[in-house]
Amino acid sequence: MNDTSNVEIAPEAGAPSRIDTVSALPPEETERLGADIVAALKTVYDPEIPADIYELGLIYKVDIKDDRAVDVQMTLTTPNCPAAGELPTMVENAIASVPGVGPVSVNVIWEPVWTPDRMSDEARLVLNMW
Repeated sequence: MNDTSNVEIAPEAGAPSRIDTVSALPPEETERLGADIVAALKTVYDPEIPADIYELGLIYKVDIKDDRAVDVQMTLTTPNCPAAGELPTMVENAIASVPGVGPVSVNVIWEPVWTPDRMSDEARLVLNMW
């Protein structure tokens, strides 16, 4: 049995989240954890941008392991982002606050490169990018 549940978050702008469950966790538990993790991510804001990091499309992937550990792949708007030092910690703390989640690991990646195309319609509205 595979030891991970893959919760693919914001794979591209406007695409629904996809949860593939091949783990020891029951599918309904993976669904609950996935929804709670998304809700937690929506509480994290870049200090300079009035939209949450989920709607900005900065979260690329969330893996929920059988032991409930969570691995996150995220990016930043630019490599020189002033919040680079604090955003990954904010993401880690937000997810760690979700009941039932084990240790959280956040990795900042640069491929694919973030572009405004990854933003949701909600983020575009907040940022007046229509």
